[in-house]
Amino acid sequence: MRCFHAAAPHAVRLFVFPHAGGNAAFFHPFSARLAPGVEVLVVQYPGRQERFHEPCVEDLHELADTVAAELAEWAEEPYALFGHSMGATLAFEVGARLHAAGARPRALFVSGRRAPSVPAPGSVHRSSDEKLIADMRLLGGTDTRMLDNPELLAAILPAVRSDYVATETYRYRGAPPLDCPVTAFIGDVDPRVDAPMARAWATHTTDEFALHTYEGGHFFLVPHLDALARTIADSLAPKPESPIPESSIPEPITRNPRRGLS
Repeated sequence: MRCFHAAAPHAVRLFVFPHAGGNAAFFHPFSARLAPGVEVLVVQYPGRQERFHEPCVEDLHELADTVAAELAEWAEEPYALFGHSMGATLAFEVGARLHAAGARPRALFVSGRRAPSVPAPGSVHRSSDEKLIADMRLLGGTDTRMLDNPELLAAILPAVRSDYVATETYRYRGAPPLDCPVTAFIGDVDPRVDAPMARAWATHTTDEFALHTYEGGHFFLVPHLDALARTIADSLAPKPESPIPESSIPEPITRNPRRGLS
């Protein structure tokens, strides 16, 4: 887990799950916008940055098992989950495991990803490096200077391909719906997900569902980071207590010097 900014006491924890090929550092600006009201903890997948020499995990269910076990004690405090693209599916799978263990999330936020129950076939992970890089350019989210640098590409492509394997071979195994609100965010020209695919997230909760659509493609969240952060912060903010109806307030007891209590 990577924590970039200090949080206020008793702040809700938000576990963040990066996209395919992504790393924790990508969400540093996101954390800055939510601090100190929300404690942002970003999952650092194996095979990248300081975990570069660790083997990648090519099965989302296996990765969800591992992450859920690691987060078990962190989830003893109020927590929510956020994931973008592949990270959205992983956030859901981890949330389902934690929920089954008795640690119920406050909310699930999913970005740029169809619901788990909507099939997402793909074969890019079996393609050549050139086709994999072309798909990365199509989706955006990766610095073009990195894509144009052969040495940097050689360093990141193994992790990217592993994540593509995990994403494209993922199959929903069925799970009881969560009982927390689910909020989905998508871009209006995202080549990977459209509104009907995103609305299917509503079937994975017994609570409220909301869909927010922004201008942009798969990485619409970059130019709209402030809006996303505000929506998440508002959703996680403590709810004011409802005022007590006047009709339920008992009449005050007054003391009459001649009659006693009246």
